[in-house]
Amino acid sequence: MITSNRKPLIPDFMRPVAELERQVEELKKLAPKNDTIINSKINRFQYQLVKLQKEIFSSLTPLQRLHLVRQSERPTTLDYIPNILDEWIELHGDRGGADDPALVGGIGKINGRSVVFIGHQRGRGTKENVARNFGMPAPGGYRKALRLMKHANRFGMPILTFIDTPGAWAGLKAEELGQGEAIAVNLRDMFSFDVPIICTIIGEGGSGGALGIGIGDSILMLEYAVYTVATPEACAAILWKNSKESLAAAEALKITSHDLKVLGIVDEILEEPLGGAQADPATASKYLKQELTKQLDSLSKLDNHTLKAKRYEKFRRMGAFYEI
Repeated sequence: MITSNRKPLIPDFMRPVAELERQVEELKKLAPKNDTIINSKINRFQYQLVKLQKEIFSSLTPLQRLHLVRQSERPTTLDYIPNILDEWIELHGDRGGADDPALVGGIGKINGRSVVFIGHQRGRGTKENVARNFGMPAPGGYRKALRLMKHANRFGMPILTFIDTPGAWAGLKAEELGQGEAIAVNLRDMFSFDVPIICTIIGEGGSGGALGIGIGDSILMLEYAVYTVATPEACAAILWKNSKESLAAAEALKITSHDLKVLGIVDEILEEPLGGAQADPATASKYLKQELTKQLDSLSKLDNHTLKAKRYEKFRRMGAFYEI
């Protein structure tokens, strides 16, 4: 993957943490070896740092969570895959002339079990983000995903999808190439597959772009990830003609993992390391691999008919409500 030397953009709510981390690093550089007084101060700063992080992350607003998962250091699909799969190979092309870099996929093994993986792929620096179209797939990306999922279904391999996109590409060319049709066909066909499908929201799950690979038997969501029908900024612009109302929009949209668990949209919330997955990608990958293995073991016990029936009923229940 392309890496970036660009200095990361720190959200406002994380600035106190960043400042304390800077002070700790400076003390470590200046401290003479075996200086008990300095080491004591460093330990005290580190304790304050952990305490501050816990306070901040225990009370994040929905909009702050969104800003957190938009950080360039947040692990992407291709960051997780090497840590989750024992061996893997990326496959390319939709067999129709396109190979969208904003949506990646391939074949791999997890604990000896063959699987097909598909996921949105953002960039880090400006150059890679432009190359990946900021993780917004074109119709060819969804058709590539469908080709891989049909391959998985034909050979009896479970499907793992990783959702992390602000939305599908909404450009004129995307419409000309049939963006809506490509997503709709994916939705239809994912309900028909005989193999287990596990979808994980690892960052920002936006609109139909997320849903295009989001039909599954089990929907997992990282603790600080968000999943929404529209970005808070877009929602605020539509409802109030003012994108500055995005804070109110984020609250109303119920985009957090805990809200979506209550609403029955997601099945499991996966714990993230303190500071988010970007603070410790290896540990975040470990938690994710454990849950994926658990879900695969459970779903693999179901016969094809039961698997599809449960998948259908799961999505039919979404959006049901009672009037008082």
